Amino acid sequence: MRVEIPFPKIDPAALTLPIPEISLGFLNLEPFPIRWYALAYILGLLIGWWYAVRLAERPRLWGSKDASPVTRLDIDDFAFWVMIGILFGGRFGYVAFYVLPFQPERMAGDPLFILRMWEGGMSFHGGLIGAALAVLYTAWSRKIDLLRLGDAAAAAAPIGLFFGRLANFINGELYGRETTAPWGMRFPTYDWGTRSWVYSGAEKVVHPSQLYEAALEGALLFAVLSIAIWRFRALARPGLTAGLFLVLYACARTFVENYREPDPFVEGLPDFLTMGMMLSAPMLVLGGWLIYRALKVEPRAS
Repeated sequence: MRVEIPFPKIDPAALTLPIPEISLGFLNLEPFPIRWYALAYILGLLIGWWYAVRLAERPRLWGSKDASPVTRLDIDDFAFWVMIGILFGGRFGYVAFYVLPFQPERMAGDPLFILRMWEGGMSFHGGLIGAALAVLYTAWSRKIDLLRLGDAAAAAAPIGLFFGRLANFINGELYGRETTAPWGMRFPTYDWGTRSWVYSGAEKVVHPSQLYEAALEGALLFAVLSIAIWRFRALARPGLTAGLFLVLYACARTFVENYREPDPFVEGLPDFLTMGMMLSAPMLVLGGWLIYRALKVEPRAS
């Protein structure tokens, strides 16, 4: 008999707001489920903000005796814009990278699809672009060093990635390729009508790749960046932390893509290449350049 780990079947809705069913003609109100995925965004942002503030409150980490180049007010302002950037960047990135090239009929028949984020469909790489734009705008508007703010953002980013991948696991989505490993799982489909998990009988035992990503892109990446910051004073070299994040994430994502089931609608790529790998390649190049640039300059004296 084949050994496998049973899927925990956690309800994707953490709670449901008890809104009475009311029809206003143009708008129908009904009980509204708050999903774990939404809570993952909120929790990741809050803990990431808290951690970035802690870094900003320690000038010596940045190579300064008096004041950090990034302040708490800078982080507060950035937190708002990065939330907007991640949400819209993630959605627009999903449409640009996955829908328009491979499923253009979805947009042609329903242009408002791009706005319905609650139906699913977010891209990490699109969210990263949105976050980068938030860094650019905040640095420009508050007159602070772009690389310093980018370092603070990169240091906190794995926290959000960790919670986001756990939410993917709870949702039973973005799972891996078929496997004979004893830790493989069968992922059912959630029926929102009956609020229950349903097995069709055709499910294969696959890698729980969401947990691989939570461990590598989230927990391990956070640990490595924390050691670089707190032990080796990476923040004293502008751009080093951001470069490390980009390179290490690209490596982790590329590795896990070998175990993650590719999107079925992405066609025309060779078996050894996935869209996730392709989108991670520019991160590797940019991150490598930032690391090279940072290491050429002596760290700031404390």
